[in-house]
Amino acid sequence: MAAFDFSADDIFKLAEDIEVNGEEFYRKAAEDVSDAASKEMLVGLADMEKDHKALFEQMRSQLAEKDKSETVFDPEGDAENYLKALADIRVFFEKPVDTSSMENILKTAIQAEKDSIVLYLGMKELVPEKYGKNRIDKIIKEEMGHIRLLSGELTKLKK
Repeated sequence: MAAFDFSADDIFKLAEDIEVNGEEFYRKAAEDVSDAASKEMLVGLADMEKDHKALFEQMRSQLAEKDKSETVFDPEGDAENYLKALADIRVFFEKPVDTSSMENILKTAIQAEKDSIVLYLGMKELVPEKYGKNRIDKIIKEEMGHIRLLSGELTKLKK
C-alpha cells in the first residue's frame, strides 16, 4: 500500500469540505448582487450545497468499516490536512468573482464545479478498490448535476 492511498471516507470528507466552500461562495455572491431574482437563485444554490454536504455526510456514515480504514499510519492527521488544503485551494475558495453580472458568477461557479470533478477523478485513482473506490462515482455524479443546473441558468440568461 502506497503512502498516498486514501479511503472512500477521506474522499467523502473532502467532498463535504468542498460543499461547505461552495455554500460560502454562493452566499457571498448573493450578498453582492442587487437583483432579487438573482439573489434568490444564489441563495437556493447555497442551500443546495448545504443539502449536498448533508448527503455526503449520510453517504460517509453508511460506509463499511473497511472503507473508513486508515490506509497509512498518520498520527498527526497529515492526510486529512492535505485533503482539506486541496478543498480550500482548488475549489470554491477565495476565487476572485466578478459579481457585476449573474453571467460572470455562473461561469465562475461552473468552472469551480468542473474543478471539483477533475479533483475527484484524480483522487479516485488514489483510492484502492478495497477502500471504496467505486463510491467516488456518486460524488462525481452529484457535481455533474450541479453543472447541468448552472449551465441551464446560464442559458436562460443568454436568451
